[in-house]
Amino acid sequence: MQQASKISVIVTTYNRPDALAAVIEACFAQDDRHFEIIIADDGSTNNTRNCVEELQRRSPVPLRHVWQEDEGFRAARVRNLGTLAATGDYVIFLDGDCIPARNFVSQHRKLARPGYLVSGSRVLLSPEYTRRLLEQKLDINALGVLERLQLRLAGHFNKFLQTVLVLPDLGRERKRFSWRRIKSCNLAVWRSDLDKVNGFDQSFLGWGHEDSDLVVRLFNAGVLRKDGAFATEVYHLWHKENQRDQESSNRAVVLQRAADRTTRAVAGLQEIS
Repeated sequence: MQQASKISVIVTTYNRPDALAAVIEACFAQDDRHFEIIIADDGSTNNTRNCVEELQRRSPVPLRHVWQEDEGFRAARVRNLGTLAATGDYVIFLDGDCIPARNFVSQHRKLARPGYLVSGSRVLLSPEYTRRLLEQKLDINALGVLERLQLRLAGHFNKFLQTVLVLPDLGRERKRFSWRRIKSCNLAVWRSDLDKVNGFDQSFLGWGHEDSDLVVRLFNAGVLRKDGAFATEVYHLWHKENQRDQESSNRAVVLQRAADRTTRAVAGLQEIS
């Protein structure tokens, strides 16, 4: 079975340097060091730039920073910028408020299989615990089993078993497209498959479903899904939800593309200027 020779972790961020620092620190502590980090910055100010420069000075793996002007929510385009800057043959998209477990990269590497993408899983953190973690710079991956259970019982984690169990790569394949667990905050795709469908479609306006659109087009191109739950967990720091003004219209586009069997983005990797 083909394994990824080099993994690129593309971390999207926007004006939240404390969360970004926590995420990148967890990337530095991975048990697999054969990867690079691309920070894909959707128009943050100098606070984030300064944070990234400090992280670059002590990064144990290659770390690059790509930036675009702040013209509203343009996550699709900045992920494409990150993809173009990446050198790996396997790409993991990770949000800048999602702290990866220590085996995040190694588990994604184990699950990687030609013809499949892997949609990962996340554990939601409460507002109170998010604040405490960032203020005190806590290492969430150093928690013991009992501490994790206590956090779950107190309502600070929305899951427990996923934080302590790793299940084998069995029965993870999904033969049909579904909306369930499509989250680009934790999504792994072969670079060749991204090129095949022209990456994310930056014609999507506002928040919502640009990740679903990518997965629909990949499915139309013959790429199936694997479920990364109980293997590729991230801890999602709490934040206020984005405005969802365009969600309904974006969803309608995705449904139409599923029906039309569309594969290529209208404005994707090849249209970046």
